Amino acid sequence: MKFLLFASFLLTLVSSLIVPRKINYDGYKVIRLSVGSSLPKVETLIQDLSLSTWNGGPKANAEVDVVVPADKVAEFESNTADLAKTVMHENLGASIAQESDSSDYRLGSANASWFNTYHAYAEHLQFLTDLAAKYPSNAEIVTIGNSLQGRPITGIHFYGTGLKGKRPAVVLHGTVHAREWITTMVTEYFAYSFLSGFASNADVRTLLNKYDYYIFPVVNPDGFVYTQTNDRLWRKNRQSTSGSSCLGHDINRNWNYQWDTRGGASTDPCAADFKGSAPADAPETVVLANFVNKLAASAQKLKLFIDYHSYSQLFMTPYGYSCTVVAANNAEYQSLAQGVVAAIKAVYGTVFKAGPICPTIYQVSGASVDYVADVTRAQYSFTSELRDTGNYGFVLPAEQILPSGVEAFAGLRYLLGNLR
Repeated sequence: MKFLLFASFLLTLVSSLIVPRKINYDGYKVIRLSVGSSLPKVETLIQDLSLSTWNGGPKANAEVDVVVPADKVAEFESNTADLAKTVMHENLGASIAQESDSSDYRLGSANASWFNTYHAYAEHLQFLTDLAAKYPSNAEIVTIGNSLQGRPITGIHFYGTGLKGKRPAVVLHGTVHAREWITTMVTEYFAYSFLSGFASNADVRTLLNKYDYYIFPVVNPDGFVYTQTNDRLWRKNRQSTSGSSCLGHDINRNWNYQWDTRGGASTDPCAADFKGSAPADAPETVVLANFVNKLAASAQKLKLFIDYHSYSQLFMTPYGYSCTVVAANNAEYQSLAQGVVAAIKAVYGTVFKAGPICPTIYQVSGASVDYVADVTRAQYSFTSELRDTGNYGFVLPAEQILPSGVEAFAGLRYLLGNLR
């Protein structure tokens, strides 16, 4: 009996020490495939080869971005010889290695050089801390709760001088989906641009005096860390599901509104868009919902919510759960969204598309934007898909960080200046 107990103890100990291996994407290709009228063929091929896609499932007369492992490239190309295709990444592993080349962050700097490269999670926390310390009259660090693995969900709260907590609130989320690294950098660029421009830029100063800002660049810290240690393409949090060996709940399919609407999320724990076993069963969803609801119930109220994603170059309005239901103030929403994409285009000519989520990209149930619009009742609720439209996808080169931030900030400034 003692031996069995000891053996059981050793097994438990060894299991707890097992670390998932790092996925090597060397030789993988990412291929944009024109589906045309061959939807059944493409669906069967993706299923038979167990391939993943970056932009949702294949649709007729549309394009689907497919990740093809090295040992399946020949079979994939043979079976799609009659379909038009473009190679996005000839060697995904090499693209990831190039993207991951980063210089060490100099403690306390918090300057524009931050946006020259991507960074480790610990450096993101340090950057926010340094930025708040650099502008102590206008900023502070906030933590609103913990992730599943105990990491604080950390943001930066900034405001006009003497106006802390006295203006309507604006809440921005980044890195809900862990692999969308550009959203981390762009939301941090917003904070940097507001704070560094407060003294010298009259327009920025006006907007900073008008609203109270809460920016959370990484609302899925466990997933984000996992993309840096184990799997660059990981999307979900790191939550287990009873009866399945697959990990992760999609935080943006887990909000307690229209969660059970069919077609907007997967019920398969192994799927990238698994909605969870119950609405709001992801601890991160609970933390985020509690925070926006608390703000909405306060004297401040919640003026604006935006959830930033990548990729596709879109600026979208409610709703995700239905392609036919429109928001009561839909005309105003569409006018504002069109103004945002025009402001973005005016910077570098980058073309974004505007519209409601479901008909613009695909159906999404249990999404933050719909929840914040109809449950929290923020005055405005949007989501955006940042660069690009498929040349690089999730693995966007570091040289596009700064222009992505600059153009997105132009869109945000337009929006903030035109809200009722």
